[in-house]
Amino acid sequence: MKGLAVSEQAHIAPLPRISLHAFCESEETARIIQTAATDRRMERAHVSVHMGGPPAAVEAYRDAATPNVIVLDTAANRGDLVAHLEALAEFCDAGTKVVVAGRTNDIILYRAHGARHQRISCRALQCPRFYSRHIASICAGATPVGKIVAITGAKGGTGASSIAHNIAFSIARDLDIQTIVVDMDLGFGTAGLDFNQDPTQGIAEAVFAPDRIDQNLVDRLLSKCGEKLSILAAPATLDRMYDFPETAFDALIDILRATTPCVILDIPHIWTAWARRALINADEIGIVASPDLANLRNTKNMLDMLRAARAHDGHPKLIMNGVGIPKRPEISVTDFAKAVDLVPAGLIPFEPKLFGTAANNGQMIAEVEAGSKIAGTIRDLARKITHRTEPRKTKRNLLAPLMMRFGRKTVSRAVPSASR
Repeated sequence: MKGLAVSEQAHIAPLPRISLHAFCESEETARIIQTAATDRRMERAHVSVHMGGPPAAVEAYRDAATPNVIVLDTAANRGDLVAHLEALAEFCDAGTKVVVAGRTNDIILYRAHGARHQRISCRALQCPRFYSRHIASICAGATPVGKIVAITGAKGGTGASSIAHNIAFSIARDLDIQTIVVDMDLGFGTAGLDFNQDPTQGIAEAVFAPDRIDQNLVDRLLSKCGEKLSILAAPATLDRMYDFPETAFDALIDILRATTPCVILDIPHIWTAWARRALINADEIGIVASPDLANLRNTKNMLDMLRAARAHDGHPKLIMNGVGIPKRPEISVTDFAKAVDLVPAGLIPFEPKLFGTAANNGQMIAEVEAGSKIAGTIRDLARKITHRTEPRKTKRNLLAPLMMRFGRKTVSRAVPSASR
């Protein structure tokens, strides 16, 4: 499965730390499971594949503890399969879930054993979406609810942080989605400045105290910027070094994912193990680039790396910023897109006055000039990233017909139902 074989609109959460043992009768099914196990969302799961089908599973667990999930691939008829399941049930530990992959759907078997076994089509095993959505849901603990969006620049100075903050603002205000901005540039981050905030604590307190991090700590560190928007600001000071191991941000991101519908990671233009990990593990990626040769080279390198590491994911979103600087020779957007084999999701023209005014006032573009073309582009990017075609209806939209009945003039427009 390559590139867009999985719908870009599908939000697939990572699996929790579970053990999964598969017992297959078919070599093809075993290969499919082994291939799916390499997906980034299954990084924390321990997956082992064995041949022999249900009889092998029964023998394997006579004197051994069972894992969190057992997957059985079988072509047996209903009677033989029921016998195998009953024999396996004698050895299953409390909490172990059994998933049966058969050749045909059997509604009678499903109804008879639905409380203990999940009956699925064998073809579902080809996609990591099955493991994340179905297996994670039957394992202990709640399925993570949040979408992680990583935005970074192809080169320093492309305005990636400004774009990330404006997109987050639009997601929170226009789409009515609870959103958190995580400023990961601890030395030079600008989230606090852009949102006119001066928090005394932020992301540093979380990543430098991994043994203390929990939901309560994260809640205390958040700085509220609106009804639906909060930021986890960077200290933006140079009184200490910000060298982190590869997994330094994992615990923080897990907590945010479990509680917040949309998390925007503002990743600085650096190449470290943790930055690469944050990009690869994100649900959506935005790369902000300007139309010059260095940006073209860096964008292509990043896309090649991401496509290799995220074979089951949709393409990152390419955002072209600062297009049309007077007297500057530029690579045309068409040529840029052709070279990186990716159509830009948004084009943002060079508007130094608008961006400068917003930055100096601690405001977003939509607050400075809501009707501008750039504000509209940012709203469109917010919808593409969240896969919403239109914002939800507001209370005014819902009350408009009632107000019209009483003779009050009002303007309302039909809003299509949002698609996810």
